[in-house]
Amino acid sequence: MTRIAPAWLPDPAVQAAMAALAPLRPLFVGGCVRDALMGRPGADVDICVAAPPEETMRRAAEAGLHAHPTGIDHGVVTLVAGGRPFEVASLRRDVETDGRRAVIAYTEAVAEDAARRDFTLNALYADASGAVLDPTGEGLADLAARRLRFVGEPRRRIGEDYLRILRFFRFHAQLGFAFGDPAALAACHAMAEGLARVSQERIGAEMLKLLAAPDPEPALAAMGPVLPLALPGAAPFTGLVAAERLEGEAPAPLRRLAALGAPGAARALRLSRAEGAALGAIRAAFCGRQSPAEAAWRHGAEAARDALLIRAAGGEPLPPGWRAEIARGASASMPLSAADLMEAGWRPGPALGAALKRAEVRWIEADFASGRTALLAAAGTPEDG
Repeated sequence: MTRIAPAWLPDPAVQAAMAALAPLRPLFVGGCVRDALMGRPGADVDICVAAPPEETMRRAAEAGLHAHPTGIDHGVVTLVAGGRPFEVASLRRDVETDGRRAVIAYTEAVAEDAARRDFTLNALYADASGAVLDPTGEGLADLAARRLRFVGEPRRRIGEDYLRILRFFRFHAQLGFAFGDPAALAACHAMAEGLARVSQERIGAEMLKLLAAPDPEPALAAMGPVLPLALPGAAPFTGLVAAERLEGEAPAPLRRLAALGAPGAARALRLSRAEGAALGAIRAAFCGRQSPAEAAWRHGAEAARDALLIRAAGGEPLPPGWRAEIARGASASMPLSAADLMEAGWRPGPALGAALKRAEVRWIEADFASGRTALLAAAGTPEDG
């Protein structure tokens, strides 16, 4: 029998959660089992039980554990043991689907739960001792072959939830698998327009996960018609991952998103305000063609770095000492402000703004070396305005 022995299995919090749910026949499920079999570190430990969520909450309370109905309409409860949260889902089967959400019914059959999951390697289960269950009879073999396949017929699985198209490419990128199922790839291409039925928030979350993968470039290239439907105006990039690795830079989803070139990405993917601002800064630094120091001063060190890496992916050599130049620009502070000009007699208004701009140009031309006196002279006198 196949067993898993991940570092999280003997964790007292994990075992406390499983002990509390023992009467409900709890099983570890999905990514934590898959990743344990692959020797990958696992962050989230998900559990499934053969009982409705109300029974899960009752058993947790009896064991003195907290349980929160975070997704009770979908059979999901968050149980907290030892300060660690566990998502506990009731075994279920789909009664009705519309491409976005499903009407479910609870079941006690693990095979029925497995049949509604997206990919065979996500339909793997394990008991508290680590013994693995493979209800589809295909998950372990597919995992051994490093092959991502839908559970059952691809078009049917996609038609239940069109987000599975993006998950297909995201898992290829995250796991580093080659595209070994032509029928599944063809189904994703053929049914790509169904993404219009998926919320932009869900699409955005999936795209950012894909772009955070160690190397998303093969998956982006394989997406074909899917990519512009998920993100209008986007086109696959090449060379960026190589540039990142050469310079020892970690994957950065927003840098890679900027490299896709989609002008309305922040709105289309429903990015947060902070993410949208960071993406805009990268694009401004990329389009500005300033020196590394000036780009860092204007847009921030991270945006300047990301713009240079995107250019390097296109074949443009990185400037000598670019890291030091970015650090110098990011720490630079112009020794003249609007308040200084008003003390010199300028009144608030367009003329003051123009004077400050003249001083800024002189300061940058002098490589951030001009002092306050020189910049006051460059600004001119109030009469000039």
